[in-house]
Amino acid sequence: MVASMNRRVPEEKIKPFRLVKYFTFTGLVVIFLVTLILTILNTHWVKSIQRKKAEDYAHALIENLNHQVFIQFILPVGMKFGRVQLRNPDQLERMDNVVRSTLYSFKVEDLNIYSMNNTISYSFDEGRIGVVAVGGTALEQAKVGKSTSRLVRRGGFLEILLGFPKEVQLVTFAPLRWEEPLGRITDTVLGVVEIVQDLSEDYQTIFRIQILVVITCTVLMGALFVVLLFVVKRGEAIIEQRAEERLRLKEQLGRAERLSAMGEMAAGISHEIRNPLGIIRSSAELLKKKVAKIDPTSAIPDIIIEEATRLNGIITDFINFARPRSPKFSPCRIEDVIEKNLAFLAAPIANKNYTIRKAFQDPLPEIMADAPMLHQSFLNLFINAMQAMPEGGEIGIRLNADGGSVTIQIEDEGRGIPGDLLEKVWDPFFTTKDKGTGLGLGIVKNIIESHGGSIGIANRDPRGARVIVTLPVRLPESNV
Repeated sequence: MVASMNRRVPEEKIKPFRLVKYFTFTGLVVIFLVTLILTILNTHWVKSIQRKKAEDYAHALIENLNHQVFIQFILPVGMKFGRVQLRNPDQLERMDNVVRSTLYSFKVEDLNIYSMNNTISYSFDEGRIGVVAVGGTALEQAKVGKSTSRLVRRGGFLEILLGFPKEVQLVTFAPLRWEEPLGRITDTVLGVVEIVQDLSEDYQTIFRIQILVVITCTVLMGALFVVLLFVVKRGEAIIEQRAEERLRLKEQLGRAERLSAMGEMAAGISHEIRNPLGIIRSSAELLKKKVAKIDPTSAIPDIIIEEATRLNGIITDFINFARPRSPKFSPCRIEDVIEKNLAFLAAPIANKNYTIRKAFQDPLPEIMADAPMLHQSFLNLFINAMQAMPEGGEIGIRLNADGGSVTIQIEDEGRGIPGDLLEKVWDPFFTTKDKGTGLGLGIVKNIIESHGGSIGIANRDPRGARVIVTLPVRLPESNV
């Protein structure tokens, strides 16, 4: 039954929560993917801004270089030599000084100046001076007055695919224009300026920032996932526990209803049995008188009377358990009830060498209870203690009051109760004795609980058992 109940719990009760868990984890994955996409888009946007900034920077450098070359080189050289001829070492040196002083401290990796016939007139690399460049689209567009820029990427395939190559250069082609004496640049193109800027460090910085963002998002999402996983596991455990409790209570309720119906039926049958049983007993007593005249040694009538009496006791216990009567509350003293039990059991206590050890708190408060019912319940407990020690022993009785309750402890020196049977001793018809109905402790439990109290049983160390009964001094309003 437990296995089938455990199968039903995850199938019937946990399924809605699994759906919630599925959507929660899916949402977490979607959030993480969206975060990665946003990170990539932001990185692309930052790189676009960086490129635009580098292009504007290059155009500003070229405009400044155009002005300085015209003022400090073209005009003085034209006036001194009559014409610009960079093959002349003096003119080349003067041109190099002007260019390098103009671009000093600026981030320019390489520079080339082309004539209108695509010949490199000046370069940071002197070996390229005089070389005729292969005409490209950017060079041709610069010759007609249009500036262009392009990115040059170098690196491994994966580096270029991810957008972060080892080397990134921005190559800008812009026209070198004629400038009027008053400083106004005209549309007349004298040549083409090529500036190469190294953006590798900027791109690596962007890449590091992107990696940092991805790692941060991963750590945060991982932490959120762990927290969510813990919450989900905790929620599953709670839901499963509650589902198991509901099913257990449902099983117990069904069992209680079946037992109640069977108890009512059996109680009715038992009540009907008592009448013919009484007739059998009275007939046996009459038979005993007649047989005594014929055969005084015959024990048959005594056996009939004894068994009828025992059967009547069993039926009485069953009826008391199946149809417990409601207590009639009145003020009483628990120590008087205990003393009455001990007086009733005085003969077997003396005959079997039982020792009674009493520890009563003085004074004890009066309680509201049904004294005869308590007398019956404690009588059963004392008899159980005596039966646990058939050869005699010590029975301890302790009474004390704490706040609004009175506690009664009854201890014996018997063998105790096996651990796996401690919870079963309250079940009806369960007994470890050769003779008995197994209803005694059930009747005691019903009586104590009808008084608003509680009862428990445990093993003592090193041996024996202890029964603890707690009774309220004043009853709850519902029981008054």
